[in-house]
Amino acid sequence: MYNLNMTRGEFLSMMALAPFARGAASSPINAQRLRQRLEELSVHGRPAGGTFADGVSRVAFSDADVAGRTLVMRWMREAGLNPRIDAAGNILGKRAGTDSQLEPVLFGSHIDSVPSGGNFDGDLGVLGSIEVIESLNASKATTRRPLEVVVWTNEEGVAFNNGLFGSRAAAGLLVDKELDQMWNGTNQREALKKIGGDPDHIDSARRARGSFHAYLELHIEQGGNLDREHLPVGVVEGIVGIDRYDVEIRGFANHAGTTPMPDRQDALVAAAELTVAVNQIVRHEPGRQVGTVGHIEVSPNAPNVIPGLVRLTVELRDLDIAKVGRLGKEIQDRARATATETKTTIEFHTASHHEPALADPKLQTAIEEASARLGLKTKRLPSGAGHDAQSMAHIGPMAMIFVPSVAGISHSPKELTHWEDCANGAAVLLETVKNLAA
Repeated sequence: MYNLNMTRGEFLSMMALAPFARGAASSPINAQRLRQRLEELSVHGRPAGGTFADGVSRVAFSDADVAGRTLVMRWMREAGLNPRIDAAGNILGKRAGTDSQLEPVLFGSHIDSVPSGGNFDGDLGVLGSIEVIESLNASKATTRRPLEVVVWTNEEGVAFNNGLFGSRAAAGLLVDKELDQMWNGTNQREALKKIGGDPDHIDSARRARGSFHAYLELHIEQGGNLDREHLPVGVVEGIVGIDRYDVEIRGFANHAGTTPMPDRQDALVAAAELTVAVNQIVRHEPGRQVGTVGHIEVSPNAPNVIPGLVRLTVELRDLDIAKVGRLGKEIQDRARATATETKTTIEFHTASHHEPALADPKLQTAIEEASARLGLKTKRLPSGAGHDAQSMAHIGPMAMIFVPSVAGISHSPKELTHWEDCANGAAVLLETVKNLAA
């Protein structure tokens, strides 16, 4: 039984145990090599003195990200992919097909993480993709279509507060002046140069519509559906749309002991009421929509001073983007009433907007057929998390393969996917790629 409070040793012991049987008897994937590479990549971003069980902080453009990218490119070279870095910092490597005139099958994911994240989010999709190439090489298999593996830049969006950067650049979805945004004392142009990108020619990273035959992405579910139902493979129906707002609440900082309660303009009280309002409004109607206040800064942040300024984020997600917009409007209407009641001002600024994306029905079927050939049961389900696949849906057909996340935990050092499930996911990716590229 998975326990959120298990020790590091218990976590590692659980990783070593064989999970309940839920898959194929044999796999064309070198499961041991895939595991070793996941463990080796996890070194880059571990806390000092930590182990695999302590997770990673490999935020995009960090030194750990640079080291991880270097390691992944080494493995790509070993697989014969001859990687290159495009202007947006994306890493791409091609395996030739017998017909060079055909558009490639594109597949991959990302290796950047959130702070104190897990070892599987994004990493499995990248290393599983390289393993697909390794398997084809080992069997001396050829494909009619070329194959292209991609490692996307800054999927998580911790840096510069706007995710899917590399895939949005490829899809032509960057916003005006995005490269001039600042984060941690540097702008995005300088950050791109650090990883080998070329901000002065960012348009060269853009891919034309139809420049790939299909886009596939292997990923952990980051939810508990597959694990709960003991199913090895999820076939994604679509990826939710996401609206994220930066909110600034201004009150008046004053002495906590001498300012009477009726005279206060407490920005943190307004922030607390807004946080509760987000929860209430999103829960008010049935559906899969979610809303989160996940980041908050208080100023002056002193025990004997009434907070005069609060900055926080509000994030809303759902497959129905109209619902996301409507919920955002309801929350802002409630915020105006809260501002009046608390004698503060509350301003919303759109930080990012990502449209939902539906998976291609033919590719969904291809994944299901590949899984069936491997003896793996599947379930169709939506993705509540954002992925680079939603950017690719703007310019070509896409689909995603999910494997179970134990207890549905992700963006945490406790994130866990059994090694057997990792190998099963890579095997489904391989079988699907072979079929699409034949």
